[in-house]
Amino acid sequence: MNDGSDGFPSALKLLIAGGFGVGKTTFVGAVSEIEPLHTEELLTTAGVGTDRLTGVEGKCTTTVAMDFGRITISRDHVLYLFGTPGQERFWFMWDELSSGAMGAVVLADTRRLEDCFPAVDFFESRGIGFLIAVNEFDPACRYESDDVRSALDLKPDTPIVLCDARDQRSATGVLINLIHHLLAQRACR
Repeated sequence: MNDGSDGFPSALKLLIAGGFGVGKTTFVGAVSEIEPLHTEELLTTAGVGTDRLTGVEGKCTTTVAMDFGRITISRDHVLYLFGTPGQERFWFMWDELSSGAMGAVVLADTRRLEDCFPAVDFFESRGIGFLIAVNEFDPACRYESDDVRSALDLKPDTPIVLCDARDQRSATGVLINLIHHLLAQRACR
């Protein structure tokens, strides 16, 4: 803790979650001030029948544990970013990674929106505040926030933002929105 005046810890742990191939590793790499730690491994024939590559046929690597990045906000506040693995066979890591997390970004790809359900369910069931960041891939269809909210059956106060996970400014904007959302949730308690 810092001097205790604002009650917010100086080290803030945030998760970047979502389905396989949605852009979590890219997001962490775009915003991290340090060379991110990646646990990427090549996809092999052992994953055939287990790994669903629909919509990400060109993907050749996968995160097997986590991605890690850091952003220094000030001398007293640092964000630690943990990207979760997207494949179901690695979801056991989510419990470990979520320990002590202040909140989460759930990246969404509108071509495979159903891949968000596990992350949304995970954070809702644990009371971890989150927002949905629609990663706007080309040539994915563009949808209104209300359509995404309805498709994911989200609560009215769950923020939905648009982003490009490759772009530092865009990804940083997502994190700013998440922090504002988390602070607003704390104020309501």
